[in-house]
Amino acid sequence: MSELKERKAMDPAFEWDLSTLFKNDEEWEAAFAALDPKIDAAAAYKGTLKDSKHILAFLKAEMDAKLAMENCFAYAELRNSEDTRDPKAQSMLARAMSRYAKASAALAFAQPEMLALDEDTLRKAADDPSLKDFSFYLHDLLRQKPHMLSSGEEAILAKLSDALGSCGQAAENLMDADMVFEPAADSEGKTHEVSGSSYIPLQMSTDRVLRKNAFDSYYKSFQQHIMTFASTYSGTVKAHTAEAEIRHYGSSREMSMAVDNIPVSVYDNLIDSVHRNMDKMYRYVRLRKRILGIDELHYYDVYAPLAGDVSKTYTYAEAQQMVLDAVKPLGEAYVNRVKEAYENHWIDVYPNKGKRGGAFSSGTYTSNPVILTNFSGTLDSVSTIAHEMGHSQHTWLTNHTQPYQYSGYTMFVAEIASTVNENLLIEQLLAKETDPKNRLALLNEYLEGFKGTVYRQTMFAEFEKEAHAMAERGESLDSASLNALYKKLIQLYFGPELVWDDAVQYEWARIPHFYNPFYVYVYATGYSSASALSSMILSEGQPAVKRYLEFLSMGSSQYPLDELKHAGVDLTTPKPIDEALKKFESVLVDAEKTADQLGL
Repeated sequence: MSELKERKAMDPAFEWDLSTLFKNDEEWEAAFAALDPKIDAAAAYKGTLKDSKHILAFLKAEMDAKLAMENCFAYAELRNSEDTRDPKAQSMLARAMSRYAKASAALAFAQPEMLALDEDTLRKAADDPSLKDFSFYLHDLLRQKPHMLSSGEEAILAKLSDALGSCGQAAENLMDADMVFEPAADSEGKTHEVSGSSYIPLQMSTDRVLRKNAFDSYYKSFQQHIMTFASTYSGTVKAHTAEAEIRHYGSSREMSMAVDNIPVSVYDNLIDSVHRNMDKMYRYVRLRKRILGIDELHYYDVYAPLAGDVSKTYTYAEAQQMVLDAVKPLGEAYVNRVKEAYENHWIDVYPNKGKRGGAFSSGTYTSNPVILTNFSGTLDSVSTIAHEMGHSQHTWLTNHTQPYQYSGYTMFVAEIASTVNENLLIEQLLAKETDPKNRLALLNEYLEGFKGTVYRQTMFAEFEKEAHAMAERGESLDSASLNALYKKLIQLYFGPELVWDDAVQYEWARIPHFYNPFYVYVYATGYSSASALSSMILSEGQPAVKRYLEFLSMGSSQYPLDELKHAGVDLTTPKPIDEALKKFESVLVDAEKTADQLGL
């Protein structure tokens, strides 16, 4: 691998253009200096939100301040991402974060103040024609009113929020800074560093000795700290369940899901559907054991690539065309926007020294979407471009359809557009691929998407559901009970072909999502929805595409369940999950036939 270049030595043809945010740092500085008056103008309405006139004036001032703040924050964050070592960009981001915190604190009065109004007054405001652009927002506030406390009680909870959230920070510090892992030797005796970031890549190695040694090293350290992790997680659960009780919710799960107006039955339908389809997962585990040619399948074998080392690579130009070909079913306008993204430098393509790792899509209401990638020529790099382009197109459509206050979209639907694009890409590649080994590599990636996102995230969701229920029943969340719960779920989700390794029971401790309760389930529902939608797009054509693009244009103007129903996916029923897992089975059958061709 060639040595990374400094940012200034990179070819500008492959860098993003941030000028739709600010033309340069000097223009950002001018906008940043103008933030305080905007924040102060909105904050001046504190204590006045008693009628439609003042509520409307405040909401307009708040939108103006928030948009200006978001533009400044986004630009600073993107500049910092270009080279995280750059002191100027570091300073800009630190200042933006500080100002964002100031703005959030200054405007935090608004919702509690409006919710303190009696129900009739708030309902009249929500139905007032002068507030029609904010009607959905105000009716949603009205929905939350029964769970809002007095202003004094809300202030107490707000002051305690940092302390109550410190358990997650403690666990993160323990994992990222304090824990030490022994190096893992491969089959040739060469040692490899084991860390939180290297663990999964090591588990994806074709060297089984390395996988086992990395597995043993990693979980040995978690075992040594498991009682501390039990304490930090128990603290998070207790804080969450206590707040739910204070706010008069039936459970902590109900409180978390109420943010997006999702009934707990959606969560239960997901778990029940996955349980009904566990035979398909067990069949995949058997196929994995067969293809790997091992007598016993251990947990350190569940990420190993089924096709071995497939070194096929692509140029960036080839990747661009692959994504264009993949999204053709979404129509000419969608394809043209992807071309626009290429031509107008929405994408920062290659890694450079100091550049942030991974990939993301960003942008604001008044800017183009932008994408950061670290393209390396692998199929995963191509898939990443398709994935992030889905986010960017979702953002573009909402920004060009909705007013600012509804331009964002909820976490419940956030991963659907990206996953639809990934599915369209892999379906297109499978339709063309004739080499059995390359085909098996594609099918492996497809199967792993279902395993990792539907089955595994549902397993995490079930762990959270049971752990919080235990706390609400007054049961102890100690290391023994949490280990036992996780062991039970691993054995349920992977079935009898998986040989039990005691170290697996500690895996729950490495999942940071558990400190932000009850959101991992949306990965499983989102992936299932994307599977249904991509199948509709490919089978129905234009009618499905029209519904899908309208869905992507809705932002947060409706509740997410209603938006998905418009697209043709009803998550109040088990059907979308069941249909997604039928698709998983069809991919599994294809993989079995391909393995037969290869004599595996």
